[in-house]
Amino acid sequence: MLKIKQVTLHHITQRLKSPFYSSIGHVIDRESILVELTDQEGQTGWGEVVAFSTPWYTEETITTAFHLLKDLFIPLILNQSIAHPEELQQLFSPYKRNNMAKASIDGAIWDLYAKRQNVSLSHALGGKKTKIESGVVIGMSSIKEMSEQIRSYVDEGYKRFKVKISPKQDISIIEEIRRDFPTLPLMADANSSYTLADVHRLKELDQFNLMMIEQPLAADDIIDHAKLQEAINTPICLDESIITVDDARKAIELGSCQIINIKAGRVGGLTESKKIHDLCFQHKIPVWCGGMIETGISRAQNIALASLPNFSIPGDISSSSKYWEEDVVSPEIKAVSGVIPVSQKPGLGYEVKSDIINKNRLSKTVIKA
Repeated sequence: MLKIKQVTLHHITQRLKSPFYSSIGHVIDRESILVELTDQEGQTGWGEVVAFSTPWYTEETITTAFHLLKDLFIPLILNQSIAHPEELQQLFSPYKRNNMAKASIDGAIWDLYAKRQNVSLSHALGGKKTKIESGVVIGMSSIKEMSEQIRSYVDEGYKRFKVKISPKQDISIIEEIRRDFPTLPLMADANSSYTLADVHRLKELDQFNLMMIEQPLAADDIIDHAKLQEAINTPICLDESIITVDDARKAIELGSCQIINIKAGRVGGLTESKKIHDLCFQHKIPVWCGGMIETGISRAQNIALASLPNFSIPGDISSSSKYWEEDVVSPEIKAVSGVIPVSQKPGLGYEVKSDIINKNRLSKTVIKA
């Protein structure tokens, strides 16, 4: 039985090695809130708020998540007896959405639970794989720069390549990439930048044999995506539209997609992620693990999550060195020939580096029972 006696919120900021651009936002300095839970025996569990500084991906921000954690969610769990991480969903149920704030506690509880059970996080979740294949994201830039990035990532052995597109920059990019890399496992991420009025333009992408197009239409839509999927051959993958397992069920029933991207932060944590995974497995809908430009804490959780059997497409889980000069975990998370081992050590399987947190910390808030 877990009983949380203290929660420490570490608000940090880190400069990305290179700015990350998409059709709806860009990131240069990455703010994060690292959530450290301490139980009655002094054992710690770690989670992370993966919201951005501004609400360009979802409505949440680092500031709103801090408020929800400090004033609502943390008081709910202090001194609460928790037998299993799944119980958090019932505790949090009176409060709508704010999934990234909830997910940070959910992840920390799963880490703590696995440590107390003396098993890896992968094992605690039901994962079976001992290694996962790694994909990589190429941010928006000139076609020449993108091709150079892709070539270097091909040399490093990454297994899947995602490029950002928008109505202003799509067919020409994909056409050029396909000219240089005709057999590359390539997908396009539209970040909700199209409407049904663009169906003919999106249909043009069919000729390029893409693995998928991710979230082409509105972030809250599943109905128009079903109409679009009927009209195009390229598989649609839903991202922002899937917030709960019930969203996934509706999308599958409507035929809105052929693939689903699962991001633990977006859906409220590892517990809901596992439910979505299991539903998709039943319906033969492949899933993959999306990334949020996270620290190694979330990256370690993503590795454990991606060890579940229906994560059959390489996810956005690349080496820490792609983003950071120094990550907050040790050993460094590293893809070798496009493959990352799944830790078999208890919990996350990585040590959190307090010196790196201290160096990048903006504030520290300690909340005790």
